[in-house]
Amino acid sequence: MSANAEAVLIENDERARIFESIDAILEVYEPAMKAMAAAAGPGCEVVLHDLSAEDPDLEHTIVAIENGHVTGREVGGPSSSLGAGVIHNQGADHDAFGYRGFTSDGRQLRCSSIYFRNPAGKIIAALCINVDVSALQQAKVLLDTLLPEPAADAPGQPNEFFGQDLMAVMDAMVTDAIDSVGKPVAHMTRDDRVAVLRKLDQQGALQMRKGMDHIASRLGISRVTAYSYLDDARTEGN
Repeated sequence: MSANAEAVLIENDERARIFESIDAILEVYEPAMKAMAAAAGPGCEVVLHDLSAEDPDLEHTIVAIENGHVTGREVGGPSSSLGAGVIHNQGADHDAFGYRGFTSDGRQLRCSSIYFRNPAGKIIAALCINVDVSALQQAKVLLDTLLPEPAADAPGQPNEFFGQDLMAVMDAMVTDAIDSVGKPVAHMTRDDRVAVLRKLDQQGALQMRKGMDHIASRLGISRVTAYSYLDDARTEGN
């Protein structure tokens, strides 16, 4: 395929995902969601998130879902950890394919997400497909050639966290940020805690309600100290 032809395909794909409202997206994609879930089977969750509000309530973004038992969510349920980052950085291309996700009970998912914008360029919805691969992992020793390493092992691919409420999502994000430092909280230095806050800030965790309170509690510091460390993280990051 020529470079010009590829550019036209990309442009047409972007145009196809511009809608005036979440209702217009639902009208087009809700039947397709049912078809995808039916074809892929009960281990495949397909979910549409409404992000169209000026300040989306991440506790209640799900407007349509198929096979919600995969993550334990239903209509009216919460966004995953990636939702906060998307709202925090509207200008970026957040489409991602074949990355890892984790349920609150530790099962691994293989996930893909695409985002829809309105004519003004604001992200108003996300369509996500989450496939439970835990059964395949259990058989991986015997079927290793059928389950290649997840694409999320490549640099720059995100991890995604799911929970039945936003606090569970937040807790998983904080645990991941703490683990990335490689020390227990009790042995962390000031710079270690700044690094944790920097990572969570970049992921949009502070967009979540009571996010800083929970982070401060997990790091064993006061809310005032946490905000001071956040200022340092943002200053050092510039």
